[in-house]
Amino acid sequence: MRASRLISVVLLLQSRGTMTAAELARELEVSERTVYRDVLALSAAGVPVYADRGRAGGYRLLGGYRTRLTGLTRDEAEALFLAGLPGPAGDMGLADAVAAAELKVLAALPPSLRDAPARTGQRFHLDVPGWFGESAPPPWLAELARAVWRDRMIELRYRRGEREVTRTVQPYGLVLKRGVWYLVGRVGDGYRTYRVDRVVGVEVGEEVFDRDEGFDLGAYWRQQAEAFLREMLRAEVTIRLSPAGLRALRHAAETPFAYEQAVAGAGEPDGQGWVVTRLPVESVPVAYDVLLRLGPEVEVLDPPELRARFVEAARRSAALYAGRPAVAPDGPDTAGPAGQR
Repeated sequence: MRASRLISVVLLLQSRGTMTAAELARELEVSERTVYRDVLALSAAGVPVYADRGRAGGYRLLGGYRTRLTGLTRDEAEALFLAGLPGPAGDMGLADAVAAAELKVLAALPPSLRDAPARTGQRFHLDVPGWFGESAPPPWLAELARAVWRDRMIELRYRRGEREVTRTVQPYGLVLKRGVWYLVGRVGDGYRTYRVDRVVGVEVGEEVFDRDEGFDLGAYWRQQAEAFLREMLRAEVTIRLSPAGLRALRHAAETPFAYEQAVAGAGEPDGQGWVVTRLPVESVPVAYDVLLRLGPEVEVLDPPELRARFVEAARRSAALYAGRPAVAPDGPDTAGPAGQR
C-alpha cells in the first residue's frame, strides 16, 4: 500500500510540477503528516524531491527527473491499453496521437509487462456503434473535436427538421452514445445538445472562451438523458402480462427506462402468474407496435381505443388462419406424403 502511494507522489509531482503537502494529502486521501513521511522516504531512496519554502512553495522534483513506470502492476498495465477506444479516437482525428501515446507507455514499461497490449487485444474488442448504424464518422466530428480541445468558439450550422439554423456555440464536450455522436455546447446562458450527424457546417473562430470549470459533462449527460426519456414517454398504457410476456418486454419496450418502470409497478401475480402493470410509451400508436410483438403474452386493459385495436388484430389473425392446414417443415402443407400432394 505504501509503495503504491510513494509512486503516486512521484507521478503527481512529475505531472503537475509543484504541489503543497496539503494538495498531495487531498489527492492521496491521507494526512499531511503522512505526506511528510513519504517525502522523507523518497529522498532517502534517492528520488530528488525538494521543498520550496514560502507562499508559492511546495514539493517538486529536480528539473528533468523522470521515472519509469516500474510501479505498474500487470492488471494496471493491461487496463491502460483496454481503456483506449481506437475507433472513437480515430473518428475524432486522434488515432495517431493514441498510437504514439501507447508506444511511449510501452517503452516505459519493464520487459515483464511489455506483452500487455497483445494480451489485451487478444481478449477484448470494443465495438461501439449499434448494429445497423453508420460505420463512417460524421463529416464534422474531427473539426468539432479540435474546437473542444482548444476551447474555441464555433459557428454551428445545424439541420433541424426541414430547416437549417445557425448558432454561436461554446463547444464543451463530445459524447458517444450507442454509435451516435453528440456535441454539448453552451449557447447564451444555457447548455444544449446537438447530434453531430445533423451538423452541416462548422466555422472555428480564433476566440477562446472561458470554460466553466464546474461543468461536469458526465453529470450533465445523465441528467439530459433521463429528462429526454421522461419527455419522450408522454403516455401510459395498462397491460396484463404472462411470465413469458414480462420477460419479453425487456426487448420490446421502447427504452430500458420504460421496462424498468413497468417492472417496478407490476402488481402481485395471479394464480397463473400474470401481472398487471403500467407501461410508459411515446404514444398509443407506438404502444400498439411495441405490444404487438408480444403476441398472446399480453392483454391490453387500457386505454379502450388501444384495446379495441388489439381485438380487431386478433379477429383478423383468427380469420387469416381459420380452416387453413398446418405447414410441414419440409413443404407447403400436410396434405399427404411427398409425391402425393
